[in-house]
Amino acid sequence: MSGLLALLDDVAGIAKVAAASIDDIGAAAAKAGSKTAGVLIDDAAVTPKYLHGFEPARELPIIWRIARGSLINKLVFLLPAALLLSTFAPWMIPPLLILGGSYLCFEGAEKIVHVLRPHDDHSGGPDGSHDIQDPLHLEEEKVKGAIKTDFILSAEIMTIALSVIEEGNIWMQGATLALVGIMVTLAVYGAVAVIVKMDDVGLWLSQVGRLGLTRALGRGIVKFMPWLLKMLTVVGTAAMLWVGGSIIVHSIAQMGWHGPEDAIHGVAVAIGAGQAFVEWAVTAGIDFVLGFIWGLILIPVGVKIIGPVWTAVMPKGV
Repeated sequence: MSGLLALLDDVAGIAKVAAASIDDIGAAAAKAGSKTAGVLIDDAAVTPKYLHGFEPARELPIIWRIARGSLINKLVFLLPAALLLSTFAPWMIPPLLILGGSYLCFEGAEKIVHVLRPHDDHSGGPDGSHDIQDPLHLEEEKVKGAIKTDFILSAEIMTIALSVIEEGNIWMQGATLALVGIMVTLAVYGAVAVIVKMDDVGLWLSQVGRLGLTRALGRGIVKFMPWLLKMLTVVGTAAMLWVGGSIIVHSIAQMGWHGPEDAIHGVAVAIGAGQAFVEWAVTAGIDFVLGFIWGLILIPVGVKIIGPVWTAVMPKGV
């Protein structure tokens, strides 16, 4: 009997350790996921554009295909690469973060410049694939393009998450990254599914609602959705520049140059006067400005280098 009690005590101890590990993984995943908010907003803002021009019945299946591709990107390709990087070359994480932050700054600044300066208006899909007549071929091209775009954003998300995870064994890091990847994918593409189908819900309410208030609500939803998509685009662009600038400043500090980060912190503390939200807002505002300036500097480089490389690796029309 004493042996059985000892065994049960050992099992209980193992269960407590496992539960604590699960709590640690969940806490680390939540902390890491919160650091990727800017990339997530942009991802959620960009994805609905790939559904433009399709029948409503095809929207959810397409979102599912893109979400499945996103999970494969994160769990099959990026997670092992991140673990290898953390184990054998942790010194590469800050430079890779700077590279990813520069990409965000470039994309955000390019979007603002694109809006401010005159440009040709292309009807149809955002990638020009409206010229493709076969709906099945068009769907394949859109899904492939979305998954390849997701790969870049997912790489940024996983790298940010890896940089936030505290030192631990490789299994802890792997489980945390896997949980972050799953949480992020569900959050982004769940939100995309809701956003994309809300106009259909509004149209249905406006047509079959029994009460005048219900029909009015449906019409209001239909009218509001284009504004919501525009707002997401604006917020996503601002988040790209803010997060990109913040990543670069923090990564430079990790590499030994603390001057910019300390200066920004000093300004935020002086203006905030002990108010946490004001200090955060000032810091985010400075990061946004720095990200925008750095993005403007990178635009000529992007046009000459990033653009041709991007065109070469992406499917035709994307």
